[in-house]
Amino acid sequence: MKVKIQIVVESDNGDSQVVQEIMQISRGALQPENLGLKLAEAKTLLQSLQHALAEQQVAEYSLQQESCLHCSKKLLHKDKRTIVYRTLFGKLHLQCPRLFHCPCQEQPTRSFNPIANLLPERTSRELLYLESKFGSLMSYGLSAKLLQEVLPIEGEINTTAIRNNLHTIGQRLEDELGEEKGGYIEGCPRDWDELPRPDLPLVLGMDGGYVRSYDKKSLSKGNFEVIVGKSIKADGTSKRFGGVYSYDTKPQRRIFEVLKSQGMQMNQQVTFLSDGDEKIRELQLYLNPNAEYLLDWFHITMRLTVMNQTAKGLSKKDTELDTDIPKELERIKWYLWHGNLFRALQLIKDLVDDLEIVIFDGNSRIELKKLFKMVREFESYISNNGSYIPNYGERWRNGEAIATGFVESTVNQVISKRFVKKQQMRWTPKGVHLLLQVRILVLNEELESKFQQWYPGFRVDSQPSQELSQVA
Repeated sequence: MKVKIQIVVESDNGDSQVVQEIMQISRGALQPENLGLKLAEAKTLLQSLQHALAEQQVAEYSLQQESCLHCSKKLLHKDKRTIVYRTLFGKLHLQCPRLFHCPCQEQPTRSFNPIANLLPERTSRELLYLESKFGSLMSYGLSAKLLQEVLPIEGEINTTAIRNNLHTIGQRLEDELGEEKGGYIEGCPRDWDELPRPDLPLVLGMDGGYVRSYDKKSLSKGNFEVIVGKSIKADGTSKRFGGVYSYDTKPQRRIFEVLKSQGMQMNQQVTFLSDGDEKIRELQLYLNPNAEYLLDWFHITMRLTVMNQTAKGLSKKDTELDTDIPKELERIKWYLWHGNLFRALQLIKDLVDDLEIVIFDGNSRIELKKLFKMVREFESYISNNGSYIPNYGERWRNGEAIATGFVESTVNQVISKRFVKKQQMRWTPKGVHLLLQVRILVLNEELESKFQQWYPGFRVDSQPSQELSQVA
């Protein structure tokens, strides 16, 4: 059996018709392996169809441009050039005539290339979209292999092209952000009272992670910090954001735009959660007049748990203390849970003093010194963040946010899966920052809508026409 595949191209008025054969398929006796199309045949078919269709489109468009738009006079040809246009189904080498401008209108140049002017970007939007999407989700090398496996672009795509195109998209997203300001609280309280009744509070949590730096000359430059966060509405919908702390020039603007896209009003309450890091806290300031800033309960309990495990490894004989350290740590946790900062700090200070006396008397056990150091650091941690410690128990009973467990998962999803875990690659701050902007759009399921905003015709005709559906 032989199958011939042809395309029929008709003019808009139906006067002319072009029939072109693009592929032949031969089949012998039916076997499981030759039923239907094979992947290689499908790729060849798509590539042939792409070339034939593009050739007809370029020829028709060039014919339309051969006359002056003002006086309809036929334009003179200067020469022909070939431009390369990268698509999902292979590279197109388009023959583009260059024309002289008509003298009836003054022009900045003597000649122009209609096709080149129509295609200022040499990569199709569909290919750019897929390169950006897969390049943000997996390594550039795997992205190139995946696209070459399923599309007829073997040898026509490489990791450098994917990376450069993704960085271009990331830079375009950066350029669209407004300028950084000292504060983003707009209007006055009198105007806020006239705003519509706001939704329930927004909850925003932030945390940091580290990525291997390309610069290995010093230990201080071995890693650099990436700050990511997540904002959650009362209905459960959420948005992620992030950036490289040392590179990002618009961190507060980025957070504000995320909150604004979720419908934040100046009369709406926003709960900011963080681990107590001063630089993260500074990023959260002056974004909303009704904001509350809380120390994350998760990070308090994490420190207490580590100290408790260390204390359990010590016997009373080892510590020479009459105090039951695990019991004291449990009391400290209870007071912090109920927001009694004064009493909690008293117990922590007493514990620091007791441990210091034992160590001063000559007990040199490493575990004891380690515990003493952790308790002393915990005292500083609670003292420095005391104004951000609420009554966690009351908030928990009222169903309000107290912890940033959702941010820990966000750090893993945004940073670890792409940059850290099982990855030996080293990065530049700029490369990570631009890649993050695209990756976050993909995770927020907003990349396609952003492409549609940039390119109004992108994926508008994704459904087949009614006539083709009837034929099928």
